[in-house]
Amino acid sequence: MTLSVASTTTRTTCPYCGVGCGVLATPQADGSVAIAGDPDHPANFGRLCSKGSALGETLSLDGRLLYPESDGARVTWDEALERVASTFKRAITEFGPNSVAFYGSGQLLTEDYYVANKLMKGFIGSGNMDTNSRLCMASSVAGHKRAFGSDTVPGNYEDLELADLIVLVGSNLGWCHPVLYQRIVKAKAERPDMRIVLIDPRRTVSADIADLHLPLQSDGDAALFVGLLAHLANAGVTAPGFIADHTSGVDAALLVAEDWTVARVATATGVPEHAIALFYDWFARTEKTVTVYSQGVNQSAAGTDKVNAIVNCHLLTGRIGRPGMGPFSVTGQPNAMGGREVGGLANTLAAHMDFSPDAIDRVGRFWRSDSIATEPGLKAVDLFAAMGRGEIKAIWIMATNPVDSMPEADMVKAALAACPFVVVSDMSARTDTGVTAHVRLPAAGWGEKDGTVTNSERRISRQRPFLALPGEARPDWWIVSEVARRMGFGDAFGYASPADIFAEHSALTGFENDGSRDLDLSGLIEADYASLAPTQWPVRRASRARMFGDGRFFTPDRKARFVPVLPPPPFAPAPGRFIFNTGRVRDHWHTMTRTGKTPRLSAHYAEPFVEIHPADADRLNIARASLVRLSNRHGSVVVRALVTDRQRRGHLFSPMHWTDQFASNGRIDALVTAKVDPFSSQPALKMAEVEAEPVNAALFGFFVSAQRPALDSAYWAVAEAVGGMRGELAWFEQPADWDHWLRSAFALPQAARIHSMLDSGSGRRSFVVLEQGQLVVALYTAPEPVAVSRQWAVGLLSAQGLSASTVLAGRPGADMPDSGAIVCSCFSVGVNTITAAVTAQGCSTVEAVGACTKAGTNCGSCRAEIRGIIDAHRLAAAE
Repeated sequence: MTLSVASTTTRTTCPYCGVGCGVLATPQADGSVAIAGDPDHPANFGRLCSKGSALGETLSLDGRLLYPESDGARVTWDEALERVASTFKRAITEFGPNSVAFYGSGQLLTEDYYVANKLMKGFIGSGNMDTNSRLCMASSVAGHKRAFGSDTVPGNYEDLELADLIVLVGSNLGWCHPVLYQRIVKAKAERPDMRIVLIDPRRTVSADIADLHLPLQSDGDAALFVGLLAHLANAGVTAPGFIADHTSGVDAALLVAEDWTVARVATATGVPEHAIALFYDWFARTEKTVTVYSQGVNQSAAGTDKVNAIVNCHLLTGRIGRPGMGPFSVTGQPNAMGGREVGGLANTLAAHMDFSPDAIDRVGRFWRSDSIATEPGLKAVDLFAAMGRGEIKAIWIMATNPVDSMPEADMVKAALAACPFVVVSDMSARTDTGVTAHVRLPAAGWGEKDGTVTNSERRISRQRPFLALPGEARPDWWIVSEVARRMGFGDAFGYASPADIFAEHSALTGFENDGSRDLDLSGLIEADYASLAPTQWPVRRASRARMFGDGRFFTPDRKARFVPVLPPPPFAPAPGRFIFNTGRVRDHWHTMTRTGKTPRLSAHYAEPFVEIHPADADRLNIARASLVRLSNRHGSVVVRALVTDRQRRGHLFSPMHWTDQFASNGRIDALVTAKVDPFSSQPALKMAEVEAEPVNAALFGFFVSAQRPALDSAYWAVAEAVGGMRGELAWFEQPADWDHWLRSAFALPQAARIHSMLDSGSGRRSFVVLEQGQLVVALYTAPEPVAVSRQWAVGLLSAQGLSASTVLAGRPGADMPDSGAIVCSCFSVGVNTITAAVTAQGCSTVEAVGACTKAGTNCGSCRAEIRGIIDAHRLAAAE
């Protein structure tokens, strides 16, 4: 199976978040690929975020898994596939179908997902197919199904531009869904009367456009919206006709809510009464209201109830199914929705059908299988717990890295290490999960894949290949189909292309579907797959309509259901502990197997960190930029201190991206307790308890190097840089022999000359190795965090004609200006460049800075930081 390299521009879809942006990819004569936003794609209209803009920089074969491996040795595809098939068959024969499992990912295309789910649930006969979407959107699924009878997201992106009030709940849209954020920014600029409310414990960059920020206590969302429901009822802001004709259960929901006064909500959330009252008043008086929510709602032990508390308010006011209004779940991954559509979650069967007797019979007849699973399988947390108990004898992990992304990640790592047979399909040669595998299978990556994804507004878009399959890499659907054939199910898996799979999936959605099921792609069965345009479902043969616009839902009586929600008590950590919140940063994606390959995306944040309020830092004697140990009974990590008042006192925040490939001890999810929502089984990834303490390092270091080093210091974190690597270091004891340490860590030949300089007064040292005026390695150490401009030092890797004295000085000369820490990743614009535009060029607005430097003119995610720089200098000038 081979693909030729595309020579013209290919329309495809971004592989990152659930916005589902259209991308134009154009291979160049030099082997690079030019990336641009697709101006005709209705999700982004040509916009791309920093990650999407940098996609062309992630396509190298460095670090790719290119050949099948068995027990670490290269084997043929036949050998690898036969071992996978025979081992799974043996486990099923000896221990039953529930002894094996698949664990998928929102990085899979819909066609990949469909084939994997069909094999496990349709022919192996077990429900044990779950996905990392369990960590992302499972509570939305459960909340939708309780309210609507189906996993239906009713919103469209255009609603964000039509709304008069947008409520962002647990959603840092500015960093996690930047293109949607920019659509809102543009709409607000055109209609200044539009109001935006941010509900988040942190003052994130999304607060930049907010008219009101409610910094509520973690897990206070349910109380806030239950109180809103009571307020709306008491104020008479209801839709009696809609409630009577199109809903059920309102009295029970209001009975639970009636005691939730503004004063009680203030106590439960920690938000002042006047701010809550203002939010309630705006919501009551604004018909066109969209409530956008994401992981801050879903990743909670009360996530499903939070979803229903939000939905209840929209049902009470009839604000659903019409333009510019409704609850809107925005998904985290590019194909979380597609996976949900084909049954990627363990509690669903296929085509948005559950394990009901009718659905089991229907899907069994469609697949022509008498071995179909009859009950849900193990969900992610339960799956790895069962593996730890020895109940799972074989697992196949596809396109994901649970050793880093799952809660209690150390337990997951131990469970995989103990599992008798682990298969990993991935494009990366080395991940923290891949090192546990007995068989590793090289999967196609973005740019090589061919299939579809579905975004947060139910829009199906094509991912099209424009690169040849490298080495012996193969698409996931092909790999799974080949294993199915070797297990004896070849007749059901004889697909020649992803088009065949999509046609079968579309047919199943329409099979015996008289309108009683929301997902219906029957209108696409005869569509030209190769030229399929971005299409929003449902696509029935007769018509397509806005979801719920007719007031009909997918419950047995076709009425939406109010769900009584009793808010959980305020969460109070044990004395001396912090509430620990995890999430994402602007420029990295999940466990950095893709974004970690481009220096541009590592320039903003190059190492794991923890946000801590200044008062908490002072109390614990944690200095700015020092190291901090976070720990609990599940494990510990060491991260950099980012002292900031955008964090609440008593709360900490760390991003989840860093792995053992990038840091010595930065696997954040090792600290997260595997506590799950009782309805969705989604883990509470934002509600751990941790202790924090300073790490008393004897020495700190920073290096830039032409090659990746082998480090053994107490702390290290590395990142790609143009021309090499960069990294942070710390030691508990200073190396006794610097010459030996440097030669060992950086693999320097004995002939290499190491230049050094020591400032005996401060204890600061610098070391440099040059080869014909080019930098091989530079290392700077100090008893405190090293005060060397990182961007200047990284620039040395690309410089020519360097002298040892210049590098050893550790500061730029007049011929090499220092742009400062990167603020705008899209155009690599640093803080010093922006400051100069403000102070020397007189730029007093974000737009003026953009015109002068280009900063903030692409995805706009850095606009809040640019405004902060402008404001800081305005205040300084006024003093």
